Amino acid sequence: MALKDYSVKLKSFIIECKRVLQVTKKPTMPEFKAIVKVTALGMLVIGLIGFIISTLAILAGI
Repeated sequence: MALKDYSVKLKSFIIECKRVLQVTKKPTMPEFKAIVKVTALGMLVIGLIGFIISTLAILAGI
């Protein structure tokens, strides 16, 4: 691809980024707390699943 193609794509990407930043807003404190709780719960569940699989693999002698 030519250098012009890359510059056009870069400009388009920057315009899209500006558009997204204009639409987004800072979350309120209750929204932020809910996001933190859901994220922590998801990490806990994934970690627990990994721990169970690891424990079963050790017990099975794999």
